[in-house]
Amino acid sequence: MNSVIFRGVVLAALLFLSACGQNKFIKYNGPEVTRVVVFKSERIMHLFHGKRILKTYNVDLGFGAVGDKQFEGDGRTPEGRYFIDRRNPNSSFYLSIGINYPNARDIAEAKALGKPPGGDIFFHGQPNLVGPRGPDWTAGCIAVSNREMRQIYAMVKNGTTVDIFP
Repeated sequence: MNSVIFRGVVLAALLFLSACGQNKFIKYNGPEVTRVVVFKSERIMHLFHGKRILKTYNVDLGFGAVGDKQFEGDGRTPEGRYFIDRRNPNSSFYLSIGINYPNARDIAEAKALGKPPGGDIFFHGQPNLVGPRGPDWTAGCIAVSNREMRQIYAMVKNGTTVDIFP
């Protein structure tokens, strides 16, 4: 009986270790990503080096996908020029890279409506506790698959310009 329990424990440990074996941090040795461009209407994101597209990804947006983000809770993804200003390796959404939203223009727009602008707009993977979602499910962020987010996290550095178009 002890041998059966021992084999069960060993098998469970091996399964656990194999599931943990996929490192979320990968290395990137290619050309520098100098700009990230998102076309919301096409649900496409391009990573550029100069004028050359290095990678293209399909993206999910905020649940209020059409139009520029105006205030906290509207579910829209912002439009305009931003830059990468932070990263979170322990995000609730499998890695995340933040943009400098809200900027002065965003704050002024929300203030004119008498509302707070919101914040915490990120590029990120899927939710850690829920699993993959359907289209346009975020609160205003830009989401990709976890595999794609590993690539993006390695390729895109803080300070990179981000242009988000309608």
